[in-house]
Amino acid sequence: MTSRPGLLVSVDVGGTLGMVDGPGLTMRLVEASPLPPARTRAILRSSLHTRPALTDALVSEVCEAVQVPTETFPRDAPPAPFSLYPGVTEALRRISAVATVATLSNVTCVDADTDGLRTLLSPWVSDFFPSCRIGHTKPDPRAFQAVTDHFATDPGGLIHIGDDWACDIVGAIEAGASAVWISRGRQVPDESLLVDHGVLVANDLAAAATHIQHLAARSAT
Repeated sequence: MTSRPGLLVSVDVGGTLGMVDGPGLTMRLVEASPLPPARTRAILRSSLHTRPALTDALVSEVCEAVQVPTETFPRDAPPAPFSLYPGVTEALRRISAVATVATLSNVTCVDADTDGLRTLLSPWVSDFFPSCRIGHTKPDPRAFQAVTDHFATDPGGLIHIGDDWACDIVGAIEAGASAVWISRGRQVPDESLLVDHGVLVANDLAAAATHIQHLAARSAT
């Protein structure tokens, strides 16, 4: 990987680069809460996912919000092991040849494993931006801004790759960045974003890498 290629690419982790082998803290709380799963996830994104440490005050706040008894909060639940999808390292190698690559993920401080990701993804990924470290979760524009600020560029110079339409694609567009949706065969939720904002669709990260290589080639001419 070159020291600073012209393009800047951020990549979602869970669902885009790989998947966890078992329930993490978020899934455990979603399963325990009587609230609708989507509502519970939204609450956790705005609270648990933005904090750098699991304190007693945070546990109480989260339990009250998602209606889970404090004594049942899974404090000692170990981080779920993370496995890369086939072909991800080769795809990242191809992207890193033409772009500076960072990860941008919504994750709790319990499940964030930056050292483990660094071991898996080195030398293709330059830095890691878990929400619990930067204090903002996708689709908040400030999450994307944290990446562009670090690399001293503006959101218009960022291409974000992810599999969650609302968090990754709508979030990136609202932040002023470009986006590539990892569809894995799913139907596009909003075709207008493809036309109005140039959102690209890729079945997996290998196809996204091809998109990025084409964009790099066009920008170089």
